[in-house]
Amino acid sequence: MVEWSIAACREAASVGLIVAACPPGHVHDLAGGDVGVVDGGETRSQSVSNALRAVDTELVAIHDAARPLVTPELIEDVVATLLADPDAAGAIAAAPVNDTIKQVDLGTKRRFPTSDMENRRFIIDSTLDRERLWAAQTPQVFRVDALRGALAGDPKRVAAATDEAMLVEAAGGKVLIHPSPPENLKVTTPLDLRLAELLLGERSAQ
Repeated sequence: MVEWSIAACREAASVGLIVAACPPGHVHDLAGGDVGVVDGGETRSQSVSNALRAVDTELVAIHDAARPLVTPELIEDVVATLLADPDAAGAIAAAPVNDTIKQVDLGTKRRFPTSDMENRRFIIDSTLDRERLWAAQTPQVFRVDALRGALAGDPKRVAAATDEAMLVEAAGGKVLIHPSPPENLKVTTPLDLRLAELLLGERSAQ
């Protein structure tokens, strides 16, 4: 998945330097090529901060290798969306939510692991308006100064962030959405992996 993601970045005209944040002890897996490699951190935001130290451009694109079907065209489109609005601090790939979304009362702030979900009883607290809901994805493109400022914010908020857009939003930055294609899926489960392999196989055959 890392190789497919890097290949898409290489083919994107607006991408220059590629920096990969790897788990400590695995830096050598990517070292020696045209990709800059840094140690990842204990949190997502720390990994991004480590990689951002190697960036000296006006814009930076953040991408998760868990979305290996990203295309150079999508990267370029998100960059173009940001550049089209001088007042925007960032732009992200995202998809409108098609399911009816229920918010539940967990009775606690603790987040339960997926493996424990079937053993818990959830009570619906409210139904959200899906017309206003989008699922955030990557790539996410930001003006570097805005992202650095957001990462320097409240340490607890930064450590808990699940994407960079929420930090830039919290810092007061305007973040735009570029609709992403359905195949820009995230590989989280074995079923996701099977689907990604199928789609990547079709792409290779073409």
